[in-house]
Amino acid sequence: MTVLVAYNETPQGKAAFAAAVEESERRETNLVALVLTPQPNDAPIPSQLGALISAHGKDVDVSFRSDKIDVADAILDHAERIDAEIIVLGARKRTPVGKFLLGSTTQRILLDASVPVLVIKAGE
Repeated sequence: MTVLVAYNETPQGKAAFAAAVEESERRETNLVALVLTPQPNDAPIPSQLGALISAHGKDVDVSFRSDKIDVADAILDHAERIDAEIIVLGARKRTPVGKFLLGSTTQRILLDASVPVLVIKAGE
């Protein structure tokens, strides 16, 4: 089984990665990072993610989201593909208008995931 972290280069992504490392160590399982910024799969690992991987000393498989699939679908599909036992996401605060006008990726994942989802807020 595997821990999947949905990663982007934001404070939320950094917090989610740290939580995913802890979760994978607690569960004694693999860690997979899905980079949400669309890139070809042979792209280099983003610099901030590379630094986080080095700092935590954890082997991490890294994949990239295709620009042909939306974020929530990419996360859900990847979780299914790798047989993830948990999905770790970073979250940010949104205004009431933002919640009304924009669909929530986090909400879609929480409702549609077939495995538990751990949502982490970044420190402010």
